[in-house]
Amino acid sequence: MSLAIRVIPCLDVKDGRVVKGVNFQGLRDAGDPVELAARYDEQGADEITFLDVSASSEGRSTMMEVVSRTAEQVFVPLTVGGGVRSAQDVDRLLGAGADKVGVNTAAIARPELITEVAQRFGSQVLVLSVDARRCPAGVSTESGYEVTTHGGRRSTGIDAVAWAVRATELGAGEILLNSMDADGVTGGFDTEMIDAVRREVGVPLIASGGAGRPEDFARAADHGADAVLAASVFHYGTMTVGQAKEALRRAGHPVR
Repeated sequence: MSLAIRVIPCLDVKDGRVVKGVNFQGLRDAGDPVELAARYDEQGADEITFLDVSASSEGRSTMMEVVSRTAEQVFVPLTVGGGVRSAQDVDRLLGAGADKVGVNTAAIARPELITEVAQRFGSQVLVLSVDARRCPAGVSTESGYEVTTHGGRRSTGIDAVAWAVRATELGAGEILLNSMDADGVTGGFDTEMIDAVRREVGVPLIASGGAGRPEDFARAADHGADAVLAASVFHYGTMTVGQAKEALRRAGHPVR
């Protein structure tokens, strides 16, 4: 029997408030993270992802107090990322109430961080966040997709598919694949990118970036996503977690 497709609201947090923009630009306030997390828990979210979107660019750690307050109100698995640079950071986040921890920028700078975390806490704790885009002019990779950092503001020239493969070999237990081109645009997930990574990676794959309609979630699952993540469509009332799950169910995908 197939595993249930998970629906995951994402709380992008800056200065203690949930924010959302388009392609990580023009961020606007979307509410209190604790209140939103509790709402999504009530709606039937399978997990909640909490990302401090300014942690890496501003050179500071994830706000532990907000993580702790959110964890107290949420009774589904909580993934936390943003500014995670060491196994000690992971230890502190798990202590604050996180179930899984996302790494991104620091793992690109020092890939052995993935192995250190996986060996100490287990691969199931580690989610590699890949902020990928189609290669712009002047950048070329074999897959046609490039990894970016710092909220999509910095090019790395690293092949996104090859990086996902390497990270799983190093110990990453899940891949959170975020399309920077589609982020906040609500035109649908980048299914070609999902296909490219799914062909090469066997660990659970979370599709992120672009959800606009309930049917978009089903389409991502059709292309091999094990979980579907969204932010603005949930924050601004475009749809509920239940409506996303109903679309998945109608398309023949098992949900909880």
